[in-house]
Amino acid sequence: MSDSTKEVIQEPKPKGSNKSIYFIVLGVLVVLLVIKVVLDQKEKSELTDYYTTELEASQQKLDRISEELAQKIHDIDSLGGDITELLATQKEIEKERKQLQNTRQANRQLIGRLRRKTDGYQELLKEKDKEITRLTKLSEELFAENTNLKEDKNELSRSIVSLNENKKELEDKVAVASRLKAEGIHIYAVAKNGKERESIFKNRHLKQLKVIFNIAKNDVAPLEGKEIIIRIVDKNGQVVFDINKGSGSFMLDGKETFYTASKDVLFDNSNQQLSFLYDKGSDYESGVYKMEVFTDGYLMGAKSFTVK
Repeated sequence: MSDSTKEVIQEPKPKGSNKSIYFIVLGVLVVLLVIKVVLDQKEKSELTDYYTTELEASQQKLDRISEELAQKIHDIDSLGGDITELLATQKEIEKERKQLQNTRQANRQLIGRLRRKTDGYQELLKEKDKEITRLTKLSEELFAENTNLKEDKNELSRSIVSLNENKKELEDKVAVASRLKAEGIHIYAVAKNGKERESIFKNRHLKQLKVIFNIAKNDVAPLEGKEIIIRIVDKNGQVVFDINKGSGSFMLDGKETFYTASKDVLFDNSNQQLSFLYDKGSDYESGVYKMEVFTDGYLMGAKSFTVK
C-alpha cells in the first residue's frame, strides 16, 4: 500500500461542540453580570445607608450648633457685644435645618456641603468663645471699677453727710453763740411824780413800770435790726398786755403768745442800753411777777419783781 493510501482520513467535528462552548461562555457572562448587578446593588444600598447616616449626623450636629449659637447670642448680648453676625448665622442655620427636614435622599454633594457648613459654624463658635472670654474679662474689670466707684461714691456721700452734720452742728453752735443776752437788768416802779423805786413795789408807787437793761456785746452775732420784746407774767402765768398800748403776740416754742411791749433796735455790738416804760392803767395784783426779754423767739434774759 502506498503512502497516499496510508493517509488517515480525518472525520469532521460535530457542530454541537461549538454550541456548547457558546452556551458555556454565555452562562459565565450571565453569572458575572448577575454578580456585578448584585454587587452594584449592594454598593448602592451601602452608599445610601452611609449617606442617610451622614445626613442624620449632620442634622444632629446642626441642632447642637443651633443650641450653642443661641446660648452664645444670649451671652454676648448680655455682655454688650455685637451679635449681628451671629443672628445672620442663626437665620442661615435655621434655613439649612428646614431644607434637611424636606430632603428625602442624600447624596455626596449634599453631604460634602453640609460638612463644610458645619465645620464653618463650629469654627465660628470657637471664635465666639474667645470673644465671650474677652467680654467676660472686660465685664469683670468694669464691675470691679464700678464697685470701686460705688465705694468711692459711698465714701464721698458719707463724707458729705459728715460735713453737713458738722456744718449743721457748727451752725447750731454759731446760732447759740450769736444769741443776744440782756444784762444789767433793772426794774423800777415809777410814781406819778416821776420818782423811781426799785425792790418791792406798792401799787400807789406803781404808776408806770420801767425796765432798763443792756444788750451784751457779742462778736459772733450779726449787726442787724432786731425786735426786742418784753413780757410781764403774773403769778398765775398770765401775761400783762394791752393791745391799745402796744402789746401784741409772737411765736414762742411753736405757739403764739402775747407780749407786753416791744421795740425795734439796730444791734451794733456796742453794749447799747434799752429802756421800756409801760403804763398798765390799773393796779397790779399782789404777788411775784416775772419780766422776760425776748428776740427772734428766744429768751435774752429775765428778772422777777414783787408787788404788794
